[in-house]
Order: sequence, then structure tokens, then C-alpha cells
Amino acid sequence: MTELDLTRLAPIDRYKLLTAIVVPRPVAWVTTQDRTGRVNAAPFSFFNLFGQDPALIILGLEHHRDGSGPKDTARNIAETGEFVVNIVTPDLVETMVATAAAYPPEMGEPAALNLDLAPSTLVAPPRLAAAPAAIECRLKDTLRYSPERDIVVGEAVALAARDGLVDTGRMHVDWGGEFPIARLFADRYARLEEIGRHAIPQPMDPR
Repeated sequence: MTELDLTRLAPIDRYKLLTAIVVPRPVAWVTTQDRTGRVNAAPFSFFNLFGQDPALIILGLEHHRDGSGPKDTARNIAETGEFVVNIVTPDLVETMVATAAAYPPEMGEPAALNLDLAPSTLVAPPRLAAAPAAIECRLKDTLRYSPERDIVVGEAVALAARDGLVDTGRMHVDWGGEFPIARLFADRYARLEEIGRHAIPQPMDPR
């Protein structure tokens, strides 16, 4: 058994190890809007859903490594208090990865890559029209434990989904086998293809 004291490792080594151990992770393809109306899109795999009342979305957002402050997504959320989490399916992976490239500050990724946008219902930032589902969020809190990253807590206030994805009568989602992709580590992503069902056992009757 290999045992490592994580507190004694360099941050980059902790990152490499932990992101390769904690897999798979969902991907949030986040759209935000700055005060001038420019739309930004960027993917994040430090992301998950935490609770339903209120419905909370958690994002881990990086700052610039040169110490110049938050990147576009974190800055836009701090300034406007709103963001949209777009869900990525396998057909969108290459486009999603392209939005992670470095673009000039004056150019948003949707404009640079000619990505179609669609209006949101309750928040100002638009969603990505190609995404099968998008969760509209309002900022509730931001936690900062280091200059490296913000932990953003948002409340999910609206959901947009492609036709046929959500049965609103049963509140049931049917991905039709094309589940969202998952992040592994480095440049590796995974498709969810083999799905097993494992029901929680009922308590035994003590009599």
C-alpha cells in the first residue's frame, strides 16, 4: 500500500494525484456575461450538485496563475451574480474543449467559435443552444481559501432541456443512452455506456 502525506506535496502534484483518483467528474460548461454584454464560455470539472432545497450548484473556478486575479468566468459571476451550467454530451466534447483555449480578453469564446446562443428564462447570461440541458443559476456565496481558486455556490433557479429529454408529468429524465460525458484527468474524458442498477436493500425484519 502506497501512503502519501498530501500536506507535504507540491500543489501541482496534489492536483495531478487527486484529479486522477477522484474520477469520473461531471463537466460544467459555464456561460457568463460581463457588464458590456460579452458572453464567455468555459468548461470546469470541479463541479457538482449539492442539495435540492435550495438546489445548490458548486463550482471551483481558477484564477490566473500569474496572480493577476480571477479569470473571466469567476469575474463575471462576481460582478453580475448569474451563470448558466450547460451539460456536455459526447457530440459536443471537441467544441467544449476548444472553449478552454486562451482567447484575448476582449473576445468571448462563443463569438470566436461561432457558437449559437439561446436566451435564458430567469438570468441574463444565455445558454449554449447545442447543449441538451442547461441550468440557470444565481450566486449565493463565494468561498476563497487561497489566491488560486474560488468556490462558487449558486442556486439553480431554472432548467432548459431539449424536447423529449424531460417527462414533466413524471419528472423523469431519459438520456436515450447518450449520457453526459465525464472528466477523468489531463486530456482524458469518458463516455458513460455500461449502466448497472443496484437497489438499496430493504431493512430486515428483526422478528
